[in-house]
Amino acid sequence: MAIQRIKVLGVPVDVCEPQDLEGKIMELVAQPGTKQIVFLSVWDLLKARRKGEYARCVQNADLIIPISKSILKGAKFLKQTVPIRYNPFNAIISILNVLELHFKSLYLLGGRKKTVMAAEKNVRNTFRDLQIVGRYVGYFPKSVESDVVQAIYKASPSLVLVSEGIKEKDCWAYNRRNSFSSSIFLYNRDVIGILGERRNRVKESTFDKGHEIWDEIVHNPLKIFLIFPYIKYKILLVWYRLFKKEF
Repeated sequence: MAIQRIKVLGVPVDVCEPQDLEGKIMELVAQPGTKQIVFLSVWDLLKARRKGEYARCVQNADLIIPISKSILKGAKFLKQTVPIRYNPFNAIISILNVLELHFKSLYLLGGRKKTVMAAEKNVRNTFRDLQIVGRYVGYFPKSVESDVVQAIYKASPSLVLVSEGIKEKDCWAYNRRNSFSSSIFLYNRDVIGILGERRNRVKESTFDKGHEIWDEIVHNPLKIFLIFPYIKYKILLVWYRLFKKEF
């Protein structure tokens, strides 16, 4: 089944059934050039509605996976096809399983030195047929960035996992898309920390209920003010439902 792309408040979101994920990943692996997978939260969706590099990054992404329940509810409210919500870490593990099954390669970018080394070791032990062709820590100075880009270009990995310490996040790969040969880029702030056992995962029960924001508020109380963009999101949904012909 072909993956359907819908729009929620003008932002593209893909409807990707779990059984279609392997085919999509291998389709992207086979394509030349830089490809990008984006995990989209409701906060990211609101950000992507503005003009700017992040909006362009999302609009041009090859696979846009929703990770917030609010996006699913918004799609349903707008009478769109309701997409499948993925837990980011579980989705990454599924993608690594696909790549291992097809003997593909991985590059790790981000995290502190001890964390990325532990992550590499754990990935090697878990995905024995997945070739790790390189790694580089995050928080690197601008002066070495060209070396990092060149290393990824030469390694030409099937997937580059981008994590903490990469200031531009999703936009890092997008802004340098003409500098790589043929790789998929996927950013997630916590993935290398989780793989390196330096950061805890959100509990499955918490994620399933859509309550992961409360964990973030515990660690950063200022995030309680996200209630205001969330209210804006709800108002925009009503506006689009009443007055917009295209969502």
